[in-house]
Amino acid sequence: MIFEGLLFLSGDEGLTVEQLAQAVEMNDISYIEQVLEEMMKEYEDKYRGIELVRFGSIYKFITKVSIHPYAQKLFQQTTMKGLSNAALETLAIIAYRQPITRVEIEEIRGVSSDVMIRKLLGRNLICECGRSDAPGKPFLYKVTDTFMDAFQLKSLEELPQLEIVQDDEIEPLFEE
Repeated sequence: MIFEGLLFLSGDEGLTVEQLAQAVEMNDISYIEQVLEEMMKEYEDKYRGIELVRFGSIYKFITKVSIHPYAQKLFQQTTMKGLSNAALETLAIIAYRQPITRVEIEEIRGVSSDVMIRKLLGRNLICECGRSDAPGKPFLYKVTDTFMDAFQLKSLEELPQLEIVQDDEIEPLFEE
């Protein structure tokens, strides 16, 4: 039970037998290996969605292959679900103009983008990728691999081309 909890907490990094031994203050490495082997057999059950694997000297939990198509659907839905038009607009600006600062995004959008940037950072669709040389050294933002997965893009060149509109082609909203 303790090993299971520690392995779960370790996530993708996993743990070595030595790390587990140190965490539970146990010197009997062979006993820990035996318990891990038994756990691996238990998780082979076809009614379980995860399994315990060993890669090199690292033990970790992974999702069974049979779950992957469902997980892809789930993450595509949850990533896109709940993104407002403002968030999608901000995301598009970052995708097309990266690396870009918050101020540059706000100049394009014409409104504050603080909340949208935090929302996109929270969903791991964008990330900070350095600092600008502008006064105050603001953060630069770019899209992440999660963005690429969510929109099923291999590269940003696959984004649709934007039409370039000249100033003289824009009709004024109000007559002078």
